[in-house]
Amino acid sequence: MRILIIGAVAAGTSAAAKARRNSEDAEIIIYEKDSFISYSGCGMPYYLGKHIEKAEELTPRDPEFFRSKYNVDIRTRHEVLSIEPSKKELKVRNLETNEVFSDNYDKLVLATGAKSVIPPIPGVEKSNVFTLRNIIDMNKIATYIAENIPQKAVIVGTGFIGLEVCENLSDIGLEVTLVEKLPQVTPGLDSDMAVYVEAHLKSKGVKVLTNSGVIEISDNEVFLSNGEKIPADIIIIATGVRPNVELAKSANLELGHTGAIKVNKMMQTSDSDIYACGDCIEQYQLVTGKPVYRPLGSTANKTGRIAGDCVTGGSLEFRGVLGTGIFKMFDLAVAQTGLSEREAIELGLDVQVCHNIKPNKPEYMGGKEIVIKAVADRNTGRLLGVQIIGEDGVDKRIDVFVTAITFGAKAEDLFHLDLAYAPPFSTTKDPVMYTGMILDNAINKGRPLITAKELDTLITSGEKYNLVDARVSKQYDKDHVDTAVNIPHEKLRNRVEEMDKDLITITYCNKGVTGNAAQNILINKGFNRVYNISGGHKTFSKWRSNGNSSK
Repeated sequence: MRILIIGAVAAGTSAAAKARRNSEDAEIIIYEKDSFISYSGCGMPYYLGKHIEKAEELTPRDPEFFRSKYNVDIRTRHEVLSIEPSKKELKVRNLETNEVFSDNYDKLVLATGAKSVIPPIPGVEKSNVFTLRNIIDMNKIATYIAENIPQKAVIVGTGFIGLEVCENLSDIGLEVTLVEKLPQVTPGLDSDMAVYVEAHLKSKGVKVLTNSGVIEISDNEVFLSNGEKIPADIIIIATGVRPNVELAKSANLELGHTGAIKVNKMMQTSDSDIYACGDCIEQYQLVTGKPVYRPLGSTANKTGRIAGDCVTGGSLEFRGVLGTGIFKMFDLAVAQTGLSEREAIELGLDVQVCHNIKPNKPEYMGGKEIVIKAVADRNTGRLLGVQIIGEDGVDKRIDVFVTAITFGAKAEDLFHLDLAYAPPFSTTKDPVMYTGMILDNAINKGRPLITAKELDTLITSGEKYNLVDARVSKQYDKDHVDTAVNIPHEKLRNRVEEMDKDLITITYCNKGVTGNAAQNILINKGFNRVYNISGGHKTFSKWRSNGNSSK
């Protein structure tokens, strides 16, 4: 059997390696139009920031490695021009000699990846404007920085790549401005979590401009839609990627709802002898079952392995994605998985959210705060998605949540997880368990939560309510929610008669724990509708500081 693969980065080489493990008889050839193969694209920002000394560390494998280890023939600088499915034939151009030739396959694997989205901005073609998608892009940026010694950088877009490049350019001394067209940074996060990211960026000296579109780029300035001009010696366009589907379209292969190549669980396209994998394919969301496009290196490797297995008669099947991602941003790790609150609401789900602020381990062991936002289905209790921000322990927790969501866990199940505990690693009840407790209390135990946005709506509605700040007076005096009355927790039992039990009553503390204790007192004293602010005053004040509150 002759297997041809188009693309030799994560998915293509993974497919080839798995196909070879399954079959010693198959002839496997990969065509790659670039010079570099099987590279670590996710490490490229860190090379720019000089955290990786040599570019070769990102490209440890060359065609000779695959030839000697896997008996796979990788032909770099070869561009596939067309596919003729009826003949099972490719037209290929050798980019070194310009020779065009034909090759035939029994099975074909498309691993054509994705390309940077470049907005139609006047000036985007200038020599100091770059994208970062591959090793060639990385080398161009590094060379430009070395030769021109830029002082000011503008990064357009605030997704994973934009923020990782931001950190690394800052690390080598550049003054960085982030420009985002949307009202918040990190568009994948909910706005009440994005505020933590924006605040941290500003604390590190990064200028952040949201609600700002770029309308023109000159030699040393970026012009914004609001009339502002930003000095820029180097500009990075990080406005996302789109799948490379031109070959698939020309071969009349079916594309999915997202515009990426439609495949089944075995990575077969609409042509049973053509498979596809990696950043060029559409996936499906594990929670909803709906089509999504989430191009990530981890998924590319996984789908490549599945394609390589199935193309050689194996039975591996793709089980969907949650869109799990994590990135480092200066001192913080930012992670997410599953549905955001915004996405869940758009799908028509009745959601319960909670904000849990806890140390990753005891403070006496150097524990540092992590902020967890979790989203669950109020009707079924099923966990739908989680976002986490913190300095340490974020990766551990997000992976626990990923596992739980993957296997359909309910919020109440999280408390019962037998998680590892010792003071150097965690608290006795891990933040994951606390998150389950908070959600379960809200969904099943009559301890409802109110979000910052919902509270602001109540405050401005004209409806009467009780708002109790259960912190000590010193904390209240420093800052509090407008219209709140300070009744410290330890005095609350003796002052319940001051309030109307039939009104909506809201309690809060700094992060939620004492607010919940106050909520319990009031419920047990006969108050009918008592809510605790999700994440406490800290979450509300963060939300308010971003200009959300009308008060």
